[in-house]
Amino acid sequence: MSRCSLNTATVKHATLPEAVDAAARAGYGAVGLWRDRVAETGAAQAAEIVRAAGLRVSSLCRGGFLTASDDAGVRAALDDNRRAIEEAATLGTSELVFVVGGLPGSAPETAPAPGTDRDIVAARARVADRIGDLAPFAAQHGVRIVLEPLHPMFAADRAVISTLGQALDLAAPHPSDVVGVVVDTYHVWWDPELQKQIARAGKGGRIASYQVCDWSLPFAPLALNSRGHVGDGYIDFASISGWVRDAGYTGDVETEIFNEEIWAAPVDETVATVGARFAEHVLPHL
Repeated sequence: MSRCSLNTATVKHATLPEAVDAAARAGYGAVGLWRDRVAETGAAQAAEIVRAAGLRVSSLCRGGFLTASDDAGVRAALDDNRRAIEEAATLGTSELVFVVGGLPGSAPETAPAPGTDRDIVAARARVADRIGDLAPFAAQHGVRIVLEPLHPMFAADRAVISTLGQALDLAAPHPSDVVGVVVDTYHVWWDPELQKQIARAGKGGRIASYQVCDWSLPFAPLALNSRGHVGDGYIDFASISGWVRDAGYTGDVETEIFNEEIWAAPVDETVATVGARFAEHVLPHL
């Protein structure tokens, strides 16, 4: 269980101390933190809470949203991401997960507003530019920008990169300890090139995080909240975990679930289920 990490999004309604305490009592080795939970205490105090529990911070989520096309939007994105990099450094994690953002002016789960910029090619180019802007600052702080491709159904409103291959192309101009990628099963399990791209990521030393949860049907009213416990859906964790293992990844494995029913369950119950499913479906193949 030392490689098992609880992402705080999985227990959304728990405070940071509650989530950390539950993970420690269950024998986990790490926690993955979201910035909203870190903001409850401040980064320095959050780091102390995790250390006092004997855990690591496997990653901080999230930076990103880099597609703005106006000067004010670009400045705001750079400022926020610099703050996120500093938070990650204070927390003692080298991995800052980036969700790169959707089309400029888009809003999650809503129809496009009049005048919405639909040029996804240009949006992806701006992502590359902003990574270039931020990479030196991240390197100075010992923090890696970790690009997370999201399933194509989120391309309009959350992430204009959808495949691990695209993420690796964006990372390629930068050192592997400055820009890496996360393999999130929910977002990439469908990709016919996944095995090839995981091997490519491993060869380049780019795998910074492995996140797991399942693809469950039917979808919840909010598509983003349709993730399920490992083993309850359609994802082949044996194969993907084996590919990640063969690529040389030996780090923490975060369970990150967005699901209203799971959020409503008692925290200890969720943490126990996460640990049991990790031990059954993931760990034997790492």
